Amino acid sequence: QVQLVESGGGLVQPGGSLRLSCVASGSISSINAMGWYRQAPGKQRELVATITSGGTTNYADSVKGRFTISRDNAKNTVYLQMNSLKPEDTAVYYCNAEGRYRLDARLRNFGSWGQGTQVTASS
Repeated sequence: QVQLVESGGGLVQPGGSLRLSCVASGSISSINAMGWYRQAPGKQRELVATITSGGTTNYADSVKGRFTISRDNAKNTVYLQMNSLKPEDTAVYYCNAEGRYRLDARLRNFGSWGQGTQVTASS
């Protein structure tokens, strides 16, 4: 199986910045898409940003121009640089990855989620 561990959340004043990291570990053969999602209290989980293995990115309209997603394929790590944070960005941020892993000498598909990290933008 594949595990994802996020880090980098915290409390920041509006207008501030945070950088989230997510490391994937396990018998990974390849990772296709990696991404960040968030869920605010009382709301559904929503896409924040995704990035393919080739570096193609996709962002929610609400974060375009403020957030930047990147990845280090050699380290199986995805990052989310968040600038100009707003109170409405407050949520639990989850990392997601999809790809293939090795089990019993065979390649199998996986889709995994991290445990989430809290981001709070408040004065």
